[in-house]
Amino acid sequence: MRYDLVIFDNDGVLVDSEPLSNTILAGYLTELGHPTSYEDSLRDYMGAAVHRIHDLVRERTGEALPADFDDVLHARVFAAFERELAVVDGVTEILEKLRADGVPYCVASSGSHERIRVGHRRTGLDGWFTDGIVFSAQDVGRGKPAPDLFLHAAERMGVAPGRCVVVEDSRLGVQAALAAGMDVYGFTAMTAETELAGAKGYFGAMEELPALLV
Repeated sequence: MRYDLVIFDNDGVLVDSEPLSNTILAGYLTELGHPTSYEDSLRDYMGAAVHRIHDLVRERTGEALPADFDDVLHARVFAAFERELAVVDGVTEILEKLRADGVPYCVASSGSHERIRVGHRRTGLDGWFTDGIVFSAQDVGRGKPAPDLFLHAAERMGVAPGRCVVVEDSRLGVQAALAAGMDVYGFTAMTAETELAGAKGYFGAMEELPALLV
């Protein structure tokens, strides 16, 4: 293994949450008078912290979202997670291999700690990710594409940025990893390679990842 730390994005990489969350987000924004398609939501918000939604709506319309927007959105998303969220195929096998090889790993997500934990409990990943290796944009204040979250994760894990590799499926996440000075591999199950420009390599199924990391 040429890396000392593997940093996983969460949504779309560990848990198959992007279709659920972006469908709900698009519907809620449309309900509030900001027409948004599922494709719009993927393009503008996939991989981003919730503050980006507020920022883009205000920038485009001059209007602020309701004060309870975050609470309502999270309640709808968490309810959907509890009903139907699944782990991404092949993730458990990847984690088993990393653990067997003694390679440290962690998760660094734009989602809140609560969102991460709800998804992990539902899918059984809570047994693989203890609190000490779960990092959220909440910890740093600025989400992706800023590098802050990945740099924070590396610092807390005691690994230099140049010895880390990030596994990402969003344009904003790839930009954040590159800004942090880390290698990044793009997961293309939902996102085209052209949207993940700058990644060191690409893979469409989890079983392909180990070969990229050695």
